[in-house]
Amino acid sequence: MATAPITVALLAVPGATGAATLYGFFDALAGTRRDWQMLHGGGEVASPFRPLVVSRDGRPLTGANGVPITPDAGLADCPRPDVACVTDVQLPPDEALGERFDAEVAWLRRAHEAGATLASACSGAVLLAHTGLLDGLDATSHWAYCDALRERYPGTRWHPERGLVVAGDGQRIVMGGSGAAWHMLVLALIARFASPEEAMQVARINLLDTHAASPLAYASLTRGAPAQADAAIARCQRWAAEHYASESPVTQMVAHSGLAERSFKRRFTQATGMSPLEYVHTLRLEEAKQMLETGDTPVEAIAVEVGYQDSSFFGRLFRRKVGLTPAQYRRRFGSLRRTLHGAVARVG
Repeated sequence: MATAPITVALLAVPGATGAATLYGFFDALAGTRRDWQMLHGGGEVASPFRPLVVSRDGRPLTGANGVPITPDAGLADCPRPDVACVTDVQLPPDEALGERFDAEVAWLRRAHEAGATLASACSGAVLLAHTGLLDGLDATSHWAYCDALRERYPGTRWHPERGLVVAGDGQRIVMGGSGAAWHMLVLALIARFASPEEAMQVARINLLDTHAASPLAYASLTRGAPAQADAAIARCQRWAAEHYASESPVTQMVAHSGLAERSFKRRFTQATGMSPLEYVHTLRLEEAKQMLETGDTPVEAIAVEVGYQDSSFFGRLFRRKVGLTPAQYRRRFGSLRRTLHGAVARVG
């Protein structure tokens, strides 16, 4: 049975909404699940999310820096959102809002009362705080805004040092802090409403991380292997997926294929774009990456488990293919995975 998409309403306000964060959110949500499948040669699938840009009246507007924004709906005709998000707003930190955004603030309150999760990225907390829903809660925003917000909303505990805050009744307030912390916010929402695994996929496809790293670190090494029309090679790929750690896997695949070795290697490379040995290495390294992300197994033990008796060779190969040492990869992506799982666990 088909599952209804998760509606995420992204609020745009005239003259203040930054297009980069607004449409960055939109793209990350729209590409969830779909892009990972596309890059891995899978069938066409839809994102579990339906992102919509909404504004007060649904008419085209000009955002910050003069960027034109075309909303999908107005507040009155927006489908009931599962998530209502205020992306960054480019307003002076000490500017009093007055009644300027009363319609948007009232809409946010109604959405929350109807069960929606409210989210804000960076300076978007300015509007979220104006709802009064942050009273008595922890919250975060851009570091340059927190002093003004603390003075204006003293009942809220502001934490400029935190990149992600989850708070409120049912944990239905999710806030990202300064600048690129919106990456963590959108990943946390994907983790909560889809799965932590799919959030990790989005992070790896889009290189979403607050630390500098080689793009290779995010890559799925098994990407781009298309569905095979060559039945003998497809059969060997299925075997390799379960037996990549076996001794002499290429020799075993040749025997499994029923082909002469030379013919097997030629047809395998034609079908997958990789030599049989390179293909086995990609499977082993992908499994090693998963183990590094999810546990504390020593690197030497991981090397043996995925098929390498020489842990030094494994370490050199991993660094060449991934751009980080296994230990560096664990620190970076293990921390990200734990954060995403934690964002989901806090809801339960």
